[in-house]
Amino acid sequence: MALDIQTLEDSYTDSCRRHGVLPNTAILSSLFKAERKKSCHELCSLEILIDDLRDIDFAPLLDICTDLDNSEIEAVDVRTESACVLNGAYALSLMRAIKQKLRVVNLQDLSVGRDFLRDISQRGLACQVLTLKFSHFRKLNLVGEFMHLHTLSLDFSSSLTSFQEECFNCMPHLMCLSMCETRITNLWTTVAALSKLPSLIELRFQYWQCCNDAGISLLSSSGKSDDTADCSLLNKAPFVGELCTETRELTKPNLSAEDPLIRLYSFDENIQSMVEDSSDDSEDDFTNHNHRYWQSDSFSGWNLQLPFQNEFMLQKEDGAESSQGSFSGNIADVSMKYMSCHTSPICYEKHYREFMIASLPNLKILDNLPIRKIDRERASEIVPQHFEYLPYRRKQKQSVVSILQTREIKSSHNKVHTSKSLPSCPSGNSQYFYTRSLSAAKMGSSTWPSLHPLSLSECNLDRSLRPRQFEYHPSDSSLMVFGTLDGEVVVINHENQHVVSYIPSLGAMNSVLGLCWLKKYPSKLIAGSDNGSLKLYNIHQTPKTRTSVYGNSSGVTFDEFDQLTSVHVNASDELFLASGYSRNVALYDINSGKRLQVFTDMHHGHINVVKFANHSPSIFATSSFDHDVKMWDLRQKPIHPCFTASSSRGNVMVCFSPDDQYILASAVDNEVRQLLAVDGRLHLVFDIASTGSSQNYTRSYYMNGRDYIISGSCDEHAVRICCAQTGRRLRDISLEGRSLGSSMFVQSLRGDPFRDFNMSVLAAYMRPGSKSEIVKINLLASVDHTKDDFDEQRPFAFQSMGA
Repeated sequence: MALDIQTLEDSYTDSCRRHGVLPNTAILSSLFKAERKKSCHELCSLEILIDDLRDIDFAPLLDICTDLDNSEIEAVDVRTESACVLNGAYALSLMRAIKQKLRVVNLQDLSVGRDFLRDISQRGLACQVLTLKFSHFRKLNLVGEFMHLHTLSLDFSSSLTSFQEECFNCMPHLMCLSMCETRITNLWTTVAALSKLPSLIELRFQYWQCCNDAGISLLSSSGKSDDTADCSLLNKAPFVGELCTETRELTKPNLSAEDPLIRLYSFDENIQSMVEDSSDDSEDDFTNHNHRYWQSDSFSGWNLQLPFQNEFMLQKEDGAESSQGSFSGNIADVSMKYMSCHTSPICYEKHYREFMIASLPNLKILDNLPIRKIDRERASEIVPQHFEYLPYRRKQKQSVVSILQTREIKSSHNKVHTSKSLPSCPSGNSQYFYTRSLSAAKMGSSTWPSLHPLSLSECNLDRSLRPRQFEYHPSDSSLMVFGTLDGEVVVINHENQHVVSYIPSLGAMNSVLGLCWLKKYPSKLIAGSDNGSLKLYNIHQTPKTRTSVYGNSSGVTFDEFDQLTSVHVNASDELFLASGYSRNVALYDINSGKRLQVFTDMHHGHINVVKFANHSPSIFATSSFDHDVKMWDLRQKPIHPCFTASSSRGNVMVCFSPDDQYILASAVDNEVRQLLAVDGRLHLVFDIASTGSSQNYTRSYYMNGRDYIISGSCDEHAVRICCAQTGRRLRDISLEGRSLGSSMFVQSLRGDPFRDFNMSVLAAYMRPGSKSEIVKINLLASVDHTKDDFDEQRPFAFQSMGA
């Protein structure tokens, strides 16, 4: 027979007497309220408010919790209402003792520490509703048992940046998930993780608020404001009910400069930002450490239009359309009726809402707004225009085995056909068809790519290395050279991480910003530093360790080029160019070691990068912070450029495609354009959202030949991968360090010339005294899931420009 509540109360007082403590009045009050609910034929639930408990209150409370399974208590809710400090072990013991009758756990503002979060992640909880606001998860990895969980709230967890691949596999019944005001940014890993939730119907990364003359209210999934919502719905529709309890903190009218309401001027793709970014010629990549990370044109997408369209269309039949002209003409009126609060940065990604709707077909409510038929139709049109589902426009995922079988069958089939009866297989005509198909299959199964930092501390040198620039070897797939902030040049086998050659600075070199291999003489390279030093080295004639004799590493010295930022060798290995913080470019003869000429005033601003074409030894391009990219021909004694192409911002760098058909120009703050090399006509603009920072220096290179481009910026921790023919986004790769708040920011990057969908990124933490790190990325391999989320960070940043 079930224990009645009076018996539980008597048992509690007896336990307090045994432990020598006075009964806690809050616990007695909760038991009394549970008894009243039972007498009124309501759900007999016991609410435990942790704010009212002291450490000494837990022992007697745990005693009666062991009897709850055999009592009249039907459900137990554990909550906090204010900030408090409590030993997380006590809270865990309490929830474990309650067992299967645990219903709601709300531990917002509870300083429980890492051990508490680790235990919850690994062992799980038996509750139905779990709220862990302000938690310190960085990568979410909930692998324990959460079989009863249908609502999870991680709002205001400002450390949360991403998900582990298997983090939601243990939640088959999760219906509602809220992650407002987190730091989640990556659309692809987010969708891949959420797709493991078969029951998910409601998702929130932001709160859309409805404002009216009576004040601010939050639109619930039923279309009613939450101030009228019934909290008794918590068990049946917990997300809506939970919103009712949060209205006070979610509807604060005091808007900061970051609030989306301030940025409503730029809500449409066709409306240009009202604020024009100016060019920047600062030599410090990290001067603006606290800039506003998300700005107005990040909102230039449909995610702002949808709530406004709901305003006009809420009363219409599902699927009915409204007039876009009417919508666009009522910005001022609409902006006073809807606004987004507690927004996660993922919401500012262009076409965020369409991407989520198209990728999660079972979702019914997104950001507390219902998903209608017209929303799904629009998403199905928009997403294919801007995103590439699989590499090389493959439509469906295939297994590697099936692709290999198809290749073998076709190969054997071709042998028995005559030239008059060749099989028709247009899809397989290209010599790259199967290679690309295999890449698409592998990449489709590895949303979380492998990121592998080079262990430069294990290079058998007597000092730590601080990379500042790097280049792959042009013919040896295992070699890479990097220059350091201290003027060293290091050739490393990046496959086994062994040093092949070490060239010390000898006091002559400062930060190495320019590096370029010779193609016909693969043991030689040009290195240039920011103090103007220029040298030609033979890596076979240099010591491998710093303790070796320095005399062999002197190399060939060229005339200095002041404030150097870039060097590049032409296709015949006869000449090289140098540019820097001036409007001039210097031409050098490699064989004689002489500077042949200085071309003056080629731009109106300093020339950050100069690049020769890959196949034409006399053609080169320059990029300047005067907003121009120019092509030149040495045969014409470059006084006038072959053509000039302009950007709206200062150009950080330029490079040729491997076949010299295109020029890729990267300007400040994610303005990336592809030009036709023949005449400079604009071929493609890559639609990457800007941040509003004038110090967000962007660098872009080709990958997989000229099939894709990779782009990264020094104020962002993501590498974007776009198709070089269509501009569609294939994937974003988030760079994260090993500890809390240790996102990494892109300083330079290169596609691996020998391995498809492989690249390396020179990245740094934005922290004083930090150092740079070269990270190898393999998009065709899965990430290692054994890393600890709470590992300590290895500190490390740097300054100045260059490619």
